[in-house]
Amino acid sequence: MQTETVHARTQGRQNKTVADVMHHGAVTCTLDTPIPQVARLLTQQDVSALPVVDAEGFLVGILTRTDLVALRAYEDYWREMQAEHVMVHTVHTITPDQTVAEASRRMTERKIHRLIVVEFDSAQHAKPLGIIAQSDIVRDMALE
Repeated sequence: MQTETVHARTQGRQNKTVADVMHHGAVTCTLDTPIPQVARLLTQQDVSALPVVDAEGFLVGILTRTDLVALRAYEDYWREMQAEHVMVHTVHTITPDQTVAEASRRMTERKIHRLIVVEFDSAQHAKPLGIIAQSDIVRDMALE
């Protein structure tokens, strides 16, 4: 009897989706957002990364606090730069219907701290819906 209860709880955890633990609603910036404004957004929203979107709201890159810290070395230039000059073009994504276990595997294998949660339109353009970070997964583990 006790084994069945443990098995049922384990099954529920394995089937938990990204949508169950992610931060819904991504704070984003656009390609032409000035870097000082990016820094303010990261600070004011208390986030460590911003998805960069184009004029239609489709995901085109990502900027992290680490990217900005690296920029600070170029004292004469960073204030004049925009998101498109600094962003990383390769963005690791996941959809909300995938499992938390899959998100964990991707983060571990790629040695990254977060995945941008997206939905794809008919042309396979990605729109950011939110973020799932390592801290979200650990928080969820603490609640179980």
